[in-house]
Amino acid sequence: MKVAVIYNKTQDVEGVINVFGMQNQETYNPKTVERVAAALEQGGHNVRVIDGNINVIERLQNFMPRVVQGEQPGMVFNMAYGLQGVSRYTHIPSLLEMLGVPYVGSSPAGHGVALDKVTTKVMVQAAGLPTAPYWVFYNVDQIPEDLPFPVITKPKMEAVSLGIQVIHDIQSLKTAITNLVDQFKQPILVEQFIPGREFAVGLLGNLDPEVLPILEIDLEGDPDAIQSLDDKLRKPKGKICPAHIDEKLANEMTRLTKETFNVLGIYDFCRVDYRMDDQGNLYILELNSMASLGLTGSYFHAAKTAGYSYESMVNRMLDVAVERYFGNQQIDQIAVEEAGAAAKKDPLRVRLRSYLRGNLVTIEDHLEKMVDINSYVQNIEGVNSLGRWVSNQLAPLGFNRQVVPRAELGNILHFANHMEDSNDILLVGSLDNPVDYEDFSSFLEERGRIYGTGVSTGKGGLAVLLGALKALRFTRTLKKIRVGILLITDDSRGGRSSKSAIEEYSKKSKYVVGLSGAGLAGEIMTSCFGSMEYEIEMNRRQSKTPVKSPGENEDPILFAAQKISALKKLNSDAEGTYITFTGLETKGIQTQPVYHAGLSFILRYHSPDQKQLLEDQINKTFEGKSQGNIRIHISRGPQRKPFLENPKSLKFFGEVEKIAQSVEVRVSKTENGVSSVLANVSPDVPALDGLGPVTGGYGTKNEYIVRDSLIDRSVLLAYLIFKTSKNFSS
Repeated sequence: MKVAVIYNKTQDVEGVINVFGMQNQETYNPKTVERVAAALEQGGHNVRVIDGNINVIERLQNFMPRVVQGEQPGMVFNMAYGLQGVSRYTHIPSLLEMLGVPYVGSSPAGHGVALDKVTTKVMVQAAGLPTAPYWVFYNVDQIPEDLPFPVITKPKMEAVSLGIQVIHDIQSLKTAITNLVDQFKQPILVEQFIPGREFAVGLLGNLDPEVLPILEIDLEGDPDAIQSLDDKLRKPKGKICPAHIDEKLANEMTRLTKETFNVLGIYDFCRVDYRMDDQGNLYILELNSMASLGLTGSYFHAAKTAGYSYESMVNRMLDVAVERYFGNQQIDQIAVEEAGAAAKKDPLRVRLRSYLRGNLVTIEDHLEKMVDINSYVQNIEGVNSLGRWVSNQLAPLGFNRQVVPRAELGNILHFANHMEDSNDILLVGSLDNPVDYEDFSSFLEERGRIYGTGVSTGKGGLAVLLGALKALRFTRTLKKIRVGILLITDDSRGGRSSKSAIEEYSKKSKYVVGLSGAGLAGEIMTSCFGSMEYEIEMNRRQSKTPVKSPGENEDPILFAAQKISALKKLNSDAEGTYITFTGLETKGIQTQPVYHAGLSFILRYHSPDQKQLLEDQINKTFEGKSQGNIRIHISRGPQRKPFLENPKSLKFFGEVEKIAQSVEVRVSKTENGVSSVLANVSPDVPALDGLGPVTGGYGTKNEYIVRDSLIDRSVLLAYLIFKTSKNFSS
């Protein structure tokens, strides 16, 4: 199951439109968030950690399954305390309810009531449950002179012991109320302080929740002691679990905890805190609907006493939420579908994903370094520099390099991690990009997207490649696979110079995979169009007399418009031929008519048989070196063969589709209008392109990749590489 762990960073000013209202002072230690994510991964889930800020919707859209399209449902494991404002606990659950995403934990209503200490007191008291007498003050003028002391202060909408103080006289209380209202900008709950013992009781479940062993906070025999925020952060008080109490008291505390859980409308898990006076009377202090999952917290301490490991506790919390949403039958069905034929957990898949998610920042750093290298196709030194950088990354993984010299374009590089004659798989990527450095866009990560020159045209695929190979090395499986890597340097020019190298090395491989970027739906290319690029120069003959009103055969602009109209007739869905005009340039002098027009376009075609017919049509359209007073010059740019679909490649895609389902990565099959150098692969070898990251804005200055797809596509590629060595056996 796909599980997004959502949490908040404190003072995340970049994650909001404006800083507004009370700022959250409660947050999870990132190590605890990572521990929860790792526990879910060990449970066999596909986990993504997401900041609960302004970008959360887009991140969820990119990650969560499309249930309406038949995919298995996903879940959110909610650890978000909120960023700012009132009822912060409710913000992410409310958003998830709007989006239709199920989640672990209480509803917005439950969190809103539980976080509001005054509302909790009102509802608990109305239900006849025991709680200490209380008052609510907005200012010191409301404090009665006959208030019984000692009392304890608590800001109305805060948690984790923020603002709590035990106070013994009215003057101290007035000072405290003034300071707390000024600090927290909210009313202050004042309770009668109950000297005695303190307990915490955790629940896990819903209709008949499991009551975890009752835990007592060790106050070291001091009935007036409390557990302050400083205690929790610096030196947590000791915990006694199970508490040393008799069965009658334990049963009563269990009853009160379940009733409080139901009265406040809480789901999945919580912790209820109590004080008990010297007469044995229990008083409900509060219910924590976001009980801390830290290793030193009361909730995990009690769960551990009950026999849970950290991993089993976290996965049980997920299970009770899944059961609440989908019922026992659905949770069993999900478990069966995820189990696969062999076992409920696939250790390799879990370890690959865990490694890659934990090293996403490193993968991004690698991508940023590659973007910073100017590998424009005409910058030979830049292309070779990128090749050297990638070589340095592959060498520690056990790959030996072979250089195929190409002085005019940059050296083609071949790598292998073995000394045999054949590869289990050949991975094909490109070092060059078609964007001149004057149009360079620097690396930028924004709103879950990564922008930068070359991220979608080659460098994103190289980042996925490095991530996948390093994950395989981490799992100690890379040495068992015969991997070949071919990095070409003329993809931007049609792959003509690398044709022979691709043909040669593909013949020595069982499977070939291209690292081009995928589309936003995760498209994998089983075939691609061929293409021809043209530039047509049209110049008006010079005349001794000024031309006042030239006709079509005298004015290059009118002439170009006439030819554009004729060329548009080459578009045909039925024939699978398409023309794209990429530029129209004109030149003139002052008031004289234009003397030059330059027209550029790309022709795409599906079948090799169409190539000659299209060339003949172009020549016919612009036949002769001149027409009337217009001189014509035709220049051909890069030409690419079509990458043809065949039964072997379709069968290969079927295997990739199975792998994608097992690792919960969205893929689809497409015939792409963008050409592929895999057209030069030997036709007897199964080949697929588009195993790079999910991309958008291809061919524009705003090209980007989806940040989270670096993980998903690296997992997919790593598992695919592993499976090719097994011939896709289970």
